[in-house]
Amino acid sequence: MELATLQQYWWLIISVLGALLVFMLFIQGGQSLLYCTRSEAARQLMVNSLGRKWELTFTILVTFGGAFFASFPLFYSTSFGGAYWLWMLILVSFVLQAVSYEFRRKRGNIYGTATYDIFLMANGLVGCILLGVAVGTFFFGGEFTVAKVNIINGASPVISTWSDSHGWDAITDWRCLLLGLTVFFLARTQASLYFINNISDARHEGVTSRIKVLFNGGFFAILFICFVLVLLTSQGVRQQPDGTMVQVQNIYLGNLTSTWWWAAIFTIGTVMVLYAIIRTGFSSTYRKGIWWSGTGTIMVVIVLFWLAGYNSTSYLPSVTDIQSSLTLANSSSSLFTLTVMTWVSILVPFVIAYIAYVWHKMDKTPLTEAELEKESHTY
Repeated sequence: MELATLQQYWWLIISVLGALLVFMLFIQGGQSLLYCTRSEAARQLMVNSLGRKWELTFTILVTFGGAFFASFPLFYSTSFGGAYWLWMLILVSFVLQAVSYEFRRKRGNIYGTATYDIFLMANGLVGCILLGVAVGTFFFGGEFTVAKVNIINGASPVISTWSDSHGWDAITDWRCLLLGLTVFFLARTQASLYFINNISDARHEGVTSRIKVLFNGGFFAILFICFVLVLLTSQGVRQQPDGTMVQVQNIYLGNLTSTWWWAAIFTIGTVMVLYAIIRTGFSSTYRKGIWWSGTGTIMVVIVLFWLAGYNSTSYLPSVTDIQSSLTLANSSSSLFTLTVMTWVSILVPFVIAYIAYVWHKMDKTPLTEAELEKESHTY
């Protein structure tokens, strides 16, 4: 394959992995709902329902980061290396999640279960919002400069330099925060849908969970509409054939309308999420909303990644120096590396198959208190 073809192929891989990651954030969304119930038994069911899946989120997160590192290393060094406050806060929140599931019910726990529940809630809040903020930089950019010539400077071979904010500029950008809050309420909505599907204890399901679906789904719908309007009316950066960067007004609207099937996938995915919210929220027996919402989420997020990276669009615009903006063409690995990694990408379907298999094994029967009592290990 030619280099340009491989770059587009790897952006497709990253789009799929990013979409799966956003879907799996229902784990974090569920953690943020732990104290929305006063019943300790219900909270224990929620934690164990989520605890069976939290490692799957890590699998996708690590695969997503590895794919980015291998295929577009300049983004990796620029964003992860420069906006480190943003990424360190995300990392710390996920470390707290892992520690909490490991030690929450462990014998000799001197901090108490409630402490680890607070850590789980913190990960649910911080993890969702800040990952949304990080994705927001794909559209709204960051304060950085890139000077590839510095690679030959033995004294300071630093290619990318972020401003003194080191990522706080993204956290305080209201447009990135808008996307972060949208992701947060989407995760809470999907967590409520998941609990309805996964927990089958009559005392802990029913109207309360369905009210949560409508409440969080309503906030998500409002925020999502606002984000889409902001995005489609925003200007972006496009790389010209000679390599120079130019600002283009309504660039994402142009990308969406220029390819009809992108718009079709985006619209169908949105309708599927709304259908899941409405059908589940107003039905006392419907339990399969998570699959409609999850599939729709994956479709919408994939298209958002396409809008950010394809058509020579800059997927990380620089608000400091427009010529430093990153595109698929100027930030990718070499032809040799991408070719080798393309063979490695054969493993991606196996990762997805592994997740599907483990999910099926865990969810053969809905979770109940009686089943928890039989478990040798509970979270």
